[in-house]
Amino acid sequence: MKLTGMLLVACSLALVGCASARQGGNVIIDTEGVDMQAYRSDLAQCQAYAEQVSIVEQAAQGAAVGAVVTGAIGAVVGGQRVAERGAAAGGISGGARGTVSALQEREQVVKTCLRGRGYRVLN
Repeated sequence: MKLTGMLLVACSLALVGCASARQGGNVIIDTEGVDMQAYRSDLAQCQAYAEQVSIVEQAAQGAAVGAVVTGAIGAVVGGQRVAERGAAAGGISGGARGTVSALQEREQVVKTCLRGRGYRVLN
């Protein structure tokens, strides 16, 4: 179980690292009549707000829920060994789902912020 736990942590950290690089996603705006220097400044401020959404926290929560649920199912279905493998797989899967959810939330925060500042967000 030690190796499985270490694998789970490594995968979760890799996901968080990839997720952090995205920073609010790809936002497409209508640039007609937009001062692009002001837009870049507003975008940076909106991305700073989006950073308040914790990718690490949501990934950890997802991993914990996934590990518990699949571990419990594995224990009922096949005993301790199946429970351990199920918990590891569920932890990785849950961590990935939590990471994706946090990224989507960050992207939504950026888009909402930009709309609030008067930009026409197209995606």
